[in-house]
Amino acid sequence: MCGIVGYIGPKQAQNILLEGLRKLEYRGYDSAGLAVYQDGRLNVRKTKGALSALEGRLNGSPLSGEVGVGHTRWATHGKPSDENSHPHVDQQRRFSVVHNGIIENYMELKEELAEKGYSFTSETDTEVIAHLMADLDDGDVVSTVRKAVRRMKGAYALAIASVSEPDKLVAVRLASPLIVGVGEGENFIASDIPAILQHTRNVYVLEDGEMAVITRDGVELSTTGGQPVNREMLRVTWDAVTAEKGGYDHFMLKEIHEQPKAIRDTLAGRLKDDSVDLSWELSGLSDDLKQIDKIHFVACGTAYHAGLIGKSVVEKVARIPVEVDVASEYRYRDPILTPSTLVVVISQSGETADTLAALREAKKAGSKVLGITNVVGSSVAREADEVLMTWAGPEIAVASTKAYTTQLIAIYLFSLYLARLRGTWSEEELKRATAAISALPEQVQRILDAPEAIQRFARSIAEHEDLFFIGRGLDHAVVKEGSLKLKEISYIHSDAYAAGELKHGTLALIEDGVPVIALATQPSVYEKMVSNIIEVKARGARVLGLGLEGDTELAKSVDETITIPETLPLFTPVLAVTPLQLLAYYTSIARGLDVDKPRNLAKSVTVE
Repeated sequence: MCGIVGYIGPKQAQNILLEGLRKLEYRGYDSAGLAVYQDGRLNVRKTKGALSALEGRLNGSPLSGEVGVGHTRWATHGKPSDENSHPHVDQQRRFSVVHNGIIENYMELKEELAEKGYSFTSETDTEVIAHLMADLDDGDVVSTVRKAVRRMKGAYALAIASVSEPDKLVAVRLASPLIVGVGEGENFIASDIPAILQHTRNVYVLEDGEMAVITRDGVELSTTGGQPVNREMLRVTWDAVTAEKGGYDHFMLKEIHEQPKAIRDTLAGRLKDDSVDLSWELSGLSDDLKQIDKIHFVACGTAYHAGLIGKSVVEKVARIPVEVDVASEYRYRDPILTPSTLVVVISQSGETADTLAALREAKKAGSKVLGITNVVGSSVAREADEVLMTWAGPEIAVASTKAYTTQLIAIYLFSLYLARLRGTWSEEELKRATAAISALPEQVQRILDAPEAIQRFARSIAEHEDLFFIGRGLDHAVVKEGSLKLKEISYIHSDAYAAGELKHGTLALIEDGVPVIALATQPSVYEKMVSNIIEVKARGARVLGLGLEGDTELAKSVDETITIPETLPLFTPVLAVTPLQLLAYYTSIARGLDVDKPRNLAKSVTVE
């Protein structure tokens, strides 16, 4: 997720672009840049680091001109660096491109263009777009862009300036957000409404497969195939603070609702021929993955809970023994590490101090390390032998939501790829799993579209000070994450237990009226789980049951029910955690708390 701004009008573009990027810096902050047209040239300034670094560079060498595009980056292809920063230009600087998204076939296009003599100065997929347009240039920027996007696969929001037609900007959208702001004698492009709200409240929201040609005096909308689009203009009534959150009351709620897109982005380019293909990402581990005899998942907090899911999934799918450790304990227990041990470290930021310490301990012992992280160029990304990126985009809220679900997706992909490499699952099983994982974004969206039952239960538990979660199998790992979410933003004391352990002591905590959230999504232990629910009900608990659509039995044993769409039992954690995230959010709201900034907590723990 990156921030895009474009401007054409009578004013100096630099200041308007910088102002817009400040409003979008929450979308990415590892590099920034501008391209401004003046006197037959596209002049570019870009730099690694926060937007302030770019502003410092421009103070000494400002850009003059009334047309331009700007970008603040959340790195996907290529580590944060001056060279990888946007905007990107072709060799003759005829086109300047800023881009949010992932071009899945960029390597294929890059190799083709390299054979034609085009040279590349960055590691990004975006630079390929600039060279591709130069290669297809027919003298008409709109026609050239249309030809280029027909060659591109993946997700993209593009803003393009050209030397040949400097009185136009072109915007294109496919699966990444993009809007066009309409002013008086000036017009704008942006990833999100906050960037332009100071200048206009009139916007067009581009849909997938649409493009806009923007001049000083007007905006023309069409499909990328050339069909005109008639779209009613949206009048924005939000205030600026609300607009930064996309109309949501809090960043956490916005990020919960971004999960379908984050899952799609993390799957993008990794599913091929009804199976999972990570060969290009994990090429350095290909031989090791066939030989490893043990895997350690190591992480902290929410990422540790993803590792608990990973243990069950890898052991079931790839039949390799797995241990899971809290990173802060890992190196102090003197783990048994050998060259045939694979250590998988999970960290949203890639900078978690305890996780980095575990990574270094593993490498020192001669073990291979796979990193799962959300930040390109982070310490985990640099120091691990190979990396599986999660494409969640920046998380602003302290409580992690979309980072967790994309970590699960990365673990599933890794497990299925291992199964394919080692022959532990049949082609038919892999095909069925690939179909199921592809359906998850739409299924998560269905849950998000119907939050009413969750809201009601949240209001009913807001005055309680104690609450319990129970589950079996994969559900036990999920309730640990649900419990953490609730306690960190609502401050309600919450514990998660393996339901089968209730009689071994924890049943003593159940009394009249105490809320219990019980997950029953795993067919192999369903009957036993219902028995455990009856046990807590008999002691006076008020139970919210979370089960699968079509389950008519669960409602007979609980006080209220929430259902999730049916999927393979392996993948229910992605769906089951979504209502638990919403439950934590709405409970915190009911208690009048600051959802995005819970007390005593920080987003990234960079000290041990």
